[in-house]
Amino acid sequence: MSRLPLRTLDDAPDAAKPFLASAEKANGFLPNLLRVLANAPTALEAYLTVGGINGRASLTLAEREVVQITAAATHGCGFCVAGHTKVATAKAGLPGAQVEALRGVRTTGEAKLDAVQAFTTAVIATRGKVEDADLAALKAAGYDDQAALEVVLGVSLATLCNFANNLGQPPLNPQLEDYRWDGLKAAE
Repeated sequence: MSRLPLRTLDDAPDAAKPFLASAEKANGFLPNLLRVLANAPTALEAYLTVGGINGRASLTLAEREVVQITAAATHGCGFCVAGHTKVATAKAGLPGAQVEALRGVRTTGEAKLDAVQAFTTAVIATRGKVEDADLAALKAAGYDDQAALEVVLGVSLATLCNFANNLGQPPLNPQLEDYRWDGLKAAE
């Protein structure tokens, strides 16, 4: 049961209603994360706006999903791990074994994705104060300063949604049930 109200188009604050309507149309359902965020329309708007900006990053969808799953698993957000597992498999085309590795905050076996995963982990662990070696490893894998900052962008997006979910504790939508994640021990 959610700790914060799961808003609907009927009872959400007026400022949140257009965002919810658009999200429901785009997804075919209203993700409970957005229903929680609707309690603070500016938080909902920030999440959707930053998500749209993140979608224009130079990182590929697969690389962005590496950031999102790594951050969500690190932050213990089962809702976001499930949601991003669906995107990673259905839209980004990541193989199941790689997604399972990411869900366990482990390497995937693909050098470029592993560089993004390691850098994401370092950004979170150091609050952005990564070691020179961490940045050098990302660059050695073929990434540049733009990509490093886009990882930080992805972590900021993930932090907003992961922390909102951890605060609100919404149930997983039935549409995400096949991607359920019950924590790092479950992923090992």
